Amino acid sequence: MKQMSAGKKSVLLIAFLLIADQILKIWVKTHMVLGDEIHFFGNWGMLHFVENNGMAFGMEMGGRPGKLILSVFRIAAIFAIGWFLHSIIKKKVNLGLILAVSAIFAGAVGNIIDCSLYGMIFSESYFQPAVLFPPGGGYSSFLHGKVVDMFYFPIINTHWPDWSPFRSGESFIFFRPVFNIADSSITCGVISIILFQKRMFRDLN
Repeated sequence: MKQMSAGKKSVLLIAFLLIADQILKIWVKTHMVLGDEIHFFGNWGMLHFVENNGMAFGMEMGGRPGKLILSVFRIAAIFAIGWFLHSIIKKKVNLGLILAVSAIFAGAVGNIIDCSLYGMIFSESYFQPAVLFPPGGGYSSFLHGKVVDMFYFPIINTHWPDWSPFRSGESFIFFRPVFNIADSSITCGVISIILFQKRMFRDLN
């Protein structure tokens, strides 16, 4: 049996991550209200529906101008990552590098879909689940949509001890950020490259 090429594996990985990311986001958006939670693994993990205007893991970038700048930057980054991915596939470099960059590319595309289109095709999610393609139009304009996040793992939820020299008695949660499949794809791709860079880049000239 003929082995699948690196290019086909890259396309399949990107398609799988994008489809999974968008299916879950659309389900959350159309079945949950902002702040709703569905617990699993006890209280260690949950689907916790939030939206953000900014970067990965719920980080923000100020106002509509900042949002527009970030969206344009994301689109430029996608083209750059796509060009790099195409070049390393042609060079037939280490498959691990190709798949890692593919995961980063898929994550970047997944989040830019939210930023670009969700504002135009969904209603707000404040008091009831959003409607897809609402009759009165979406909640925002092109490039001003919000990224849907849902995975929350407050594995440690406690307080700083009273004797602590900083933040005494205040709440301490680990892991605090809320994220999505796209964020995970980017993170896993970057971590893989950092951990295995010597092996991955040895064939890259």
